[in-house]
Amino acid sequence: MQRAKEQAMQNVEHVAEGVAADTLSEGKLFEIAQAVGDKRLEDLNVADTTCGYCAVGCRFDLYSDGEEILAARPTEDEDAPVNGISTCVKGKFGYDFVNSDDRLTTPLVRDENDEFREASWEEALDRVAEGLGGIRDEHGGDALSVIASSKATNEENYLMGKFARQVLGTNSVDNCNRLCHSSTVAGLAATYGYGAASISVEDLELADCILLTGSNTTEAHPVLATRIKQNVRDGADLLVFDPREVQIAEYATQYSRVKPGYDAVWINGITRYIVNNDLHDEAFVEERTTGFEDVKEAVQEFTPERVEEVTGVPREEIVSAAETIAEADTCVFGWTLGLTEHSHGTENVMAMANLAAVTGNLGKPGTGVSPFRGQNNVQGGGGDMGPLPDNFPGYQDIADDEIRAKFEEAWDCDISPEYGHYTTQMFLAADDERVRGMYIIGENAALSEPGVNHAEEILADLDFLVVQDLFVNETAQYADVVLPACSFVEKTGTFTNTDRTVQMVKQVMEPKGDSRPDWKILQDLANRMGRDWDYGSTAEIMEEVNSLTPLYGGVSHARVEAEGGLQWPCWDKDHPGTERLYTEEFNTDDGKAQMQAIGYSEPAELPDDEYPFTLTTGRVLYQYHTGTMTHREEGIMQYTPSDFVEIHPDTAVDYGIESGDMVRVESRRGEVTVPAQVTDRVGRDNLFVPIHFAESAVNRLTDEEHLDPAAATPEFKVSAVRIRPVKGEAEPVRRADVEASTGDD
Repeated sequence: MQRAKEQAMQNVEHVAEGVAADTLSEGKLFEIAQAVGDKRLEDLNVADTTCGYCAVGCRFDLYSDGEEILAARPTEDEDAPVNGISTCVKGKFGYDFVNSDDRLTTPLVRDENDEFREASWEEALDRVAEGLGGIRDEHGGDALSVIASSKATNEENYLMGKFARQVLGTNSVDNCNRLCHSSTVAGLAATYGYGAASISVEDLELADCILLTGSNTTEAHPVLATRIKQNVRDGADLLVFDPREVQIAEYATQYSRVKPGYDAVWINGITRYIVNNDLHDEAFVEERTTGFEDVKEAVQEFTPERVEEVTGVPREEIVSAAETIAEADTCVFGWTLGLTEHSHGTENVMAMANLAAVTGNLGKPGTGVSPFRGQNNVQGGGGDMGPLPDNFPGYQDIADDEIRAKFEEAWDCDISPEYGHYTTQMFLAADDERVRGMYIIGENAALSEPGVNHAEEILADLDFLVVQDLFVNETAQYADVVLPACSFVEKTGTFTNTDRTVQMVKQVMEPKGDSRPDWKILQDLANRMGRDWDYGSTAEIMEEVNSLTPLYGGVSHARVEAEGGLQWPCWDKDHPGTERLYTEEFNTDDGKAQMQAIGYSEPAELPDDEYPFTLTTGRVLYQYHTGTMTHREEGIMQYTPSDFVEIHPDTAVDYGIESGDMVRVESRRGEVTVPAQVTDRVGRDNLFVPIHFAESAVNRLTDEEHLDPAAATPEFKVSAVRIRPVKGEAEPVRRADVEASTGDD
């Protein structure tokens, strides 16, 4: 660490390589370099930590003078197993939010005039305990729900689940994973046993072939994309299937444009060609799987001709992709939300799991399935730690009597065996007052929920709402109490990244103002509501986690720090962790992959004469989720200052639209007005709008009613819409918007 400090001070120009050099002005780079150079080394706080943006799990050293983050620089190689010296633009420069003028630093409560006023922690916590406790006592715990945060640490998410069940008496606790990869978890768990990536990140560099769908990895997960591009440069094949010709397609051996909402069709078409031409791995199928004959029968309807008719993918591209996968010695199958955010997303994932299994691409170096996760701790906090309506930590089913008894004893409470409400179901249940109060931590549901017009109505009508966040965001504006939380640079704990690696998050500066870490807020509130929590640190919380969670049985802060990260399953203190899943057997009763027969499915809402276009949504490189962090970074905002709608050139001609013109996009649920980007990235009948701005909240257009039956994931990726130009001043189309639009995650 000392060597890293000295090197950082000697090289104050701050390594503005690659995308960073293209992203920030020379003045900004000089300003950062000057800020570091002006500080004496002994005055700086330095900590190696894990990034708080996406779930790649990049690690680096953060430099702070105690008041602000001055720089992010590479840490020691052994402390950064995923990224080495690489980071993306957000991880390198996106820290202005920490000291933003509108940072929430003291609790807020509503006064008698329905206005916010500042309050002491004592008053605010008393108000929360009274509000939530009153609903619990009068209507029962099931009238309450908790939305946990995939931005928070593992330890904090563990406590969020414990708080819901032990203190509030409800199983209605969920998180943003429900809105993105819960269908991945459901599909992979049903097929292989674990609802997570089977690979290690290095497998992306070892594979002979990589199939990506529903993601522009180059932009959404740049560090992973670097490994993929290096592998392609060295001779690997890259197959990209996506409704948009996203940037990763520029590096592909084959890019195929697919009609949104029919992923299982083209996947099954590839599987059919492989099995019908005896290109599958017969030994692997025979020895390590069940259900092959059912799958073989189910895929017969997906002839190349039928696939082309339904999805638009030409016959020769299905054949080429199938032969490329079959001929490769090793293949990794990667995806993000373009595969999962559908009313049949779980079936899509199962179809992909079947394809990996029939080709024997599991359990070996350079093989496996890899759902690239979006939020920094959605794998660990959003899944592993159990803030879920159906699972305890480690995916232990709450309906299992023996497992439930274990947690009832440990937590000294009764727990219902009935599953709680999933996130979107919470808002639907509030319609008839089955849910009367919510505790929302680190989530901006007023923008992220499908059908946000309805979500806003529910938030406004709740008997009691408490929001815990860094800012008074769109959701907090409806709250009765707002509690100021800490960012990841102000606390210590662990995150678990996209390949199951548990890594340390370290405090580099003191909490701003009177804000507090989530775990301390939860502890104070639990004790006000009749419990006796006495955690002295997040390390102590992790000790409780590993005592109850077999997957994390050997995970401790001391081991994670000493070993530079641990991949679960890590069964005990002597277990080295698991680099790659399914090397010998699957996590099923018989140790074999349980392949599932998947048939035809289509989107819940199809385009028609009234709404003739299919809208899909996603992210852009220079923003992040609902913008809570990135909207406060001046350099990033210069590149993507607003949402936009991508329109095919032929469509633009038909409607008399040019780039920069304002366009109204309407669905059966709402409308937004955004500037046009005329581009052939999208198909003739498709549109794309990002998700990042409240002013043009695209989820006013999306559907909250048609959920995946297994995972309750909304269908964000397919909405029937119409467009019309709006008179008014055109907005300029920024270069970054044109060049850096991402795929579905």
